[in-house]
Amino acid sequence: MTVQPLPPPAASTLDLIGRTPMVELSGFDTGPCRLFVKLENANPGGSIKDRIARSMIEAAEADGRLKPGGTLVEATAGNTGLGLAQVAVLKGYPLLLVVPDKMAREKIQHLRAMGVDVRITRSDVGKGHPEYYQDMAEALAAKIPGAVYINQFTNPANPLAHETTTAPEIWEQMEGDVDAVVVGVGSGGTLTGIGRYFARVSPRTAMVLADPTGSILAPLVETGQTVAAGSWVVEGIGEDFVPVNCDLSLVKKAYAIPDQESIATARQLLMKAGILGGSSSGTLLAAALRYCREQTEPKRVVTLVCDTGSKYLSKVYNDSWVAEQGLVDRPLHGDLRDLIARSQGEAVTVGPQDTLLTAYNRMRQADVSQLPVLDDGRLIGLIDESDLLEAVEDRRTEGRFTQAVSAAMTARLHTLQAHEPLDALLPIFERDEVAIVLDGREFLGLITRIDLINYLRRAA
Repeated sequence: MTVQPLPPPAASTLDLIGRTPMVELSGFDTGPCRLFVKLENANPGGSIKDRIARSMIEAAEADGRLKPGGTLVEATAGNTGLGLAQVAVLKGYPLLLVVPDKMAREKIQHLRAMGVDVRITRSDVGKGHPEYYQDMAEALAAKIPGAVYINQFTNPANPLAHETTTAPEIWEQMEGDVDAVVVGVGSGGTLTGIGRYFARVSPRTAMVLADPTGSILAPLVETGQTVAAGSWVVEGIGEDFVPVNCDLSLVKKAYAIPDQESIATARQLLMKAGILGGSSSGTLLAAALRYCREQTEPKRVVTLVCDTGSKYLSKVYNDSWVAEQGLVDRPLHGDLRDLIARSQGEAVTVGPQDTLLTAYNRMRQADVSQLPVLDDGRLIGLIDESDLLEAVEDRRTEGRFTQAVSAAMTARLHTLQAHEPLDALLPIFERDEVAIVLDGREFLGLITRIDLINYLRRAA
């Protein structure tokens, strides 16, 4: 094997944006085709949006809109914001981002760690509503002296970044032989930029759209009809309108991919290829696999790993979250078992002889406010934040957190049996208690108000 020389040290991480690697996937059913993924998660900010962030900021600098110290404002589902932060921090610009409330927690934490002013708004309202993330960002930018509203949805520097960097890289890496490129649409820049390039250098290359079910874009391409927008959990792609930067005339084929398939495919990408991609990467890969399997002759197909899955560990790669969202096939019983996402082996519990510090650490780690107390697999009590606080307040010495859980737990429990109906939860919640569910004497799990709300939302 020929060893390529390593590049010299870069002057800054801005110089590391782009020139991302390409990997051919094996272990997947790709029909007669060969399938390649371009690892945009290798960008310094962890996503393909680093490219457009640098392009849009430098365009604003070049045309004089952005002055030294000027504030950047943008509406984003996450990755464009992270890309903008990556560039803005190095260039010294304050950044204000408006993000919908379905964004993964890791993205928000990442942004705030970089000093970004993050404003969270509703994800259940459409364009034109004052709390819609784009309308809210535009309104905020108008009130801030010297601010520039980046607006990736109409900014021509967005598709230009892909036309001048992403697409030529694909062409070079594939040695001028590409039959199809599968992309998603958030702002439309990736589709339009790559599509324009290949329309010029390789008109035979088909642009294929991967779209979450619930978005209006795939139905519009396939049927010509504008449908009512639904909802989806995949982040960063799918729209309830057609962005100015989105040239759907470039698309030859479109696939609507359900959330369940997107999440499952992202997880397969990790298990089969060792690539940790985000939720949108699962959508793109699922559509690419469908396209490959439909072909009757060999083709060379490229898609993208849009961002890193490290920003989705609390969602896509969290079994409990996936179950709570109804994104796995589970047998339904029509009783309380349907509301318990964790099996007994996965439930976060504590033992009676464990210390209060152990209980506190497990609550914090699992982001829960109460823990079942199990003794040799048998439920003997429950400890919640109130029990913990009362116990450590009463002990005024340094040993307050070394007390045993058994000294602070509640042993008088109101339990429910797994076969009972959902209505049995209401008296429990009216007493401000958590529902403790047993199957005979075996502990199954806890049900809180939010568990019931999640269940009712999925059933709506």
